[in-house]
Order: sequence, then structure tokens, then C-alpha cells
Amino acid sequence: MKTLTRRLALATSAALLASMAAGAHAQNALDKVMASKKITIAVPTDFPPYGFVGTDLAPQGLDIDTARYIADKLGVKLELTPVTSANRIPYLQSGKAELVISTLGKNPEREKVIDFTAAYSPFFQAVFAPKTMAVKSFADLAGKSVGVTRGAIEDQELTKLAPAGTDIKRFEDNNATVSSFVAGQVQLIATGASVAGNMMAKNPQLGAEYKLLLKDSPNFIGVAKGEDKLRMKVNEILVAAKASGDLDKLAQKWLGRPAGDLPQ
Repeated sequence: MKTLTRRLALATSAALLASMAAGAHAQNALDKVMASKKITIAVPTDFPPYGFVGTDLAPQGLDIDTARYIADKLGVKLELTPVTSANRIPYLQSGKAELVISTLGKNPEREKVIDFTAAYSPFFQAVFAPKTMAVKSFADLAGKSVGVTRGAIEDQELTKLAPAGTDIKRFEDNNATVSSFVAGQVQLIATGASVAGNMMAKNPQLGAEYKLLLKDSPNFIGVAKGEDKLRMKVNEILVAAKASGDLDKLAQKWLGRPAGDLPQ
């Protein structure tokens, strides 16, 4: 009986120590960043206007500017690590990056494996058109042709919001939809911010700009599970950036619209 009791006590102590060690480890990211004066942030480089490689071969975009902003507010050096949609969460889980700023939407499945800060930018589907075209409301779409990818979220939302008399032309994929707008086959285009950003970057002669919001899906910054100190510190930076108007300026620069109301 004494032996069993001793074993139980040892097992309990070991479990407690392991728990304490895990707790200490789970809270060390911010301390590590501040001690090394460096933060590694995973960003996209193939997803304009959020992240892409410029003509000078340097990463640029909304997510890159956000990463620079956070590093600056922390007072540390920034190390950018390019990631794709497939490996951005594994990079965070494996410790290759302290933060992931890569158009991450928050959903229950992702919340099981990583934590999220407050939202930092909008990700949206919208209607785009030349700057010279006056479009202030959905009523202004009446009598105009709008290209959209068949079955996409923007197709569903546009169908609900467009007034009678709107000529909605549906195409089979994003490339065909963009091509129709670039070629002048349609007057406006309804698409996602990333598709529109890429289109406008490649075709500046179009003079296209954001006109009407179809659906908002905010982006959040990914943090490793349990790294509450780092998450809360980044949240402090984001709250202050929203209050100062800095988040709106970043969104305006890259997306053509302010960040607007973002969930905390």
C-alpha cells in the first residue's frame, strides 16, 4: 500500500511539474522576442494586395505593412518568413514564426489548434469599376453589366443585392471573369479583394477602384496556442492602431477602403 501511495505521489508530482513546465513554455514567446529584440512573422508573398513580391523583389502589401507596424511598436527587428495557405499554420505550431499575418480567417476548426488576436484588416468581396464611373449604391447597378464568377460567394451576394435591370454576366472561373472586365466586355466586376488587387496591379490602365461592399470576412493574426502574453500585447497594439486611424490608413492604402468596424 505504501509503495502504491508513493508511486501515486510521484506520478502526481511529475504531472504537476510537466504542467508547470508546459505553462512556462506556453508563455515564453513574448519574453523571447523582447530578449532577442527580433520577431519572426509569417506572411504571404503570392496573394496581392495582402502580400506579394514587388518589382524590386522585396515583399510588400497590407500584411507586410502590418507586420512591420507591429515589430516597430514592439521595438524589435522584423524577420519576414514567406508562407502559403497550406503551411502558414504549421509554421506557427512548429515555432518557425511567432505570429502569422497571412489573411487568416477565424473559424472553430482553426481555433482548436491556434489562437487569434483581434482582427487587423477586412477581407471582402466587392464590386469594382473604373474611377470615372459613378456608383454610390446598388441602385446604380441598374442598366449596367457586372461580371462575376458563377457560384462564388460574390455571385450569391450580388444576386441578392443587385436591383432589377442589372445585367449579371456569369463566368466559369476567376480568370475568365477578370478577362471579361479587362477586355471591356462588362462594365463592372464583382470579386474578392485579392483577385481585384492582383487585377489592378497588373492593369493599372483600367483605373479600377472599390465601389460597393458585398460581404466582409475580417482577417486575424495567428498566435501559437497558449501564448496569451504575446496575443494580449499584439491586441494592445491593434486597439491603439484602430483608435489612431492607422489600421484604416493601411487598409485604404492597399484595399481602397478603410478597415471599418473590426471584431475584437
